[in-house]
Amino acid sequence: MSRLGGFPIAMPSGALVESSTQEFPLGQLAQDPNNGDVYKYVLAGATALVPGKLYDGAANITDHANMTTAAAAIGAVLVTVTPGATAGAANLYAGGYLVVNDVTGEGYTYKVKSHPAITASTAFVVTLEDSLIVALDATSQCTLVHNQAKGLIIHPATETGVPIGVAVYAITALYYGWVKKEGCVALLQDASTGGIGTSVAASTTTAGAGTLVVAGLKEIGTMASAGVSTEYNACYLSL
Repeated sequence: MSRLGGFPIAMPSGALVESSTQEFPLGQLAQDPNNGDVYKYVLAGATALVPGKLYDGAANITDHANMTTAAAAIGAVLVTVTPGATAGAANLYAGGYLVVNDVTGEGYTYKVKSHPAITASTAFVVTLEDSLIVALDATSQCTLVHNQAKGLIIHPATETGVPIGVAVYAITALYYGWVKKEGCVALLQDASTGGIGTSVAASTTTAGAGTLVVAGLKEIGTMASAGVSTEYNACYLSL
């Protein structure tokens, strides 16, 4: 597997294909040198990716947030946390983050290296890429956050995660490939459409679609052609 840094690379020739094996780090950015469009390297979730639809990182798990935490000293790379009543696979959060969200050590974010399978309501150890900057104690609360390029799901009408990009070709479930995050792309429209130049948000009514920006919705791009309900119209993404 290629070990590249987090900076954008030039989009490899013929890269817009899927593969069953990982070829780049998840989340790797690549830029098309001809037009500046930016892509992100991802792993599809349990359902295949469909061209023209908006995708998110894996859904947040409420029982893996605000977890009680055992004491850990400055310099430690092992943090013991206790989840709620939801299990999880080994390394579900590898490449993601451990966020100290409250009390002692709050405000710090650490990258997750690995962890064993998660048993509901049972303490387990998270191994960090880098050591703790501030000690944790029994009052600390921690939240686990997925690597947003791992296990993509279609953007649901009710938010469960963060929009990552739009599929520009079909990617088989659990295969690797690239989605577009910046540049012109065909994007499914819901019933709330607008003309050229209008701001677009993720739809709150139609999975994988775009919609007009209204109060409370975050802009993901700008329409490059007039939107028509249920059509895939041109949008300039800015994710």
